[in-house]
Amino acid sequence: MIKSFIFSLLFAVAGMSVIAGGYQVRLQGNKSTGMGLTGTALNLGSSSIFYNPGALSLMKEKMDFSVGASGIISRITFEKSGSQYQAETENPMSTPFYLYGAGKISDKWTVGLGVYTPYGSSAKWNDDWAGSLLIQNISLKAIFIQPTVAYKINDKLGIGAGFVYAYGTVKLAKSLNYGSGTGAELEGTSSNMGFNLGVFYTPTEKLSVGVNYRSKVLAEVKGGDATFSVPQSIQSLVPTNNKFDATLPMPGNLDFGLSYQASEKLLVSLELNWVMWSVYDTLTFEFEESGSRLNSSNPRLYKDTFIPRLGFEYKLNDMVTLRAGGYYDPSPTDENYFNPETVSLNTIAFTLGLSVKPTEKLSIDLSYLQLTGLKAEKSYSPENFAGTYKSAAYIPGIGVSYHF
Repeated sequence: MIKSFIFSLLFAVAGMSVIAGGYQVRLQGNKSTGMGLTGTALNLGSSSIFYNPGALSLMKEKMDFSVGASGIISRITFEKSGSQYQAETENPMSTPFYLYGAGKISDKWTVGLGVYTPYGSSAKWNDDWAGSLLIQNISLKAIFIQPTVAYKINDKLGIGAGFVYAYGTVKLAKSLNYGSGTGAELEGTSSNMGFNLGVFYTPTEKLSVGVNYRSKVLAEVKGGDATFSVPQSIQSLVPTNNKFDATLPMPGNLDFGLSYQASEKLLVSLELNWVMWSVYDTLTFEFEESGSRLNSSNPRLYKDTFIPRLGFEYKLNDMVTLRAGGYYDPSPTDENYFNPETVSLNTIAFTLGLSVKPTEKLSIDLSYLQLTGLKAEKSYSPENFAGTYKSAAYIPGIGVSYHF
């Protein structure tokens, strides 16, 4: 019994990075968001710090700054197999943001700094819902800080690289099968490092090609707080207050992009993202007290996914630019380990965007992203928990960019 509930608890902890992955929608620039979240083959000014540091080397302006945020309004619906039972999340709104600044220090060299949140979300189920033994609520917040340098090899080709420092906080709660009021809460912080590499090439005035690699980041939780509310009779086996260590992988990404200036007003962007979810294979957790009894290795068996994206930009006039796009994001989850804290379904998305330039140097950028998780029956075999899930997210965003 002890091993069983700890095992299910650790699966919930293991999902923290994938909750982020489920919202790995690249909300790091509102212009890009409006174009189907493409950006690898676009010259986006300082926003290229995230999408492709190589493009930063061919930045047209001497200095460029960009700041923005989005609001993720999401819900997940669950229907239990073999019954009429239904449940729905009451998720608080998540607010990922970005802040970039970049400048040319010579004709060949450009430097910049980005602060952004590529992982961050929350899910809140009712405390007494049918899956409360698996999860009640979970929250992840992560901030990436990326100093970047780019070099222009010639007028058509540039390369760039960024060092990434990632800091995050995680919280979760679930009930336990020991009567009313029993439960577990885990909370911790993590930090680690990674990198971002990019190449940007413009073989013609109309065509651009980009390749970007963002490394995996291992979010290492050291000395996280674990609090168990359990009957006094088992507190010698499950200490009320404990510490735990865990390493949670956030996958690497390899992106390929093409953009084409189809006409004086119309720009088309096509992209393919390879998300290396297979790194999320097995996770090991170690507890400070009663370690031999509570420690566990947990299979996840995720698979790599490929996300095709398409975006359009239309320059209506010198003041107004319109954008639209869409993509398909397949689920990386294993059929036997689909947990309700990581509801990652096959997802269809469409985007809209608008930029207004009140002056030549200032742009106000609006975006809208809508995600629809396709309804599917899923199961979590370790707890024999099965049902039908569907999800939706509505994400408006606003940003401001300025250059001189």
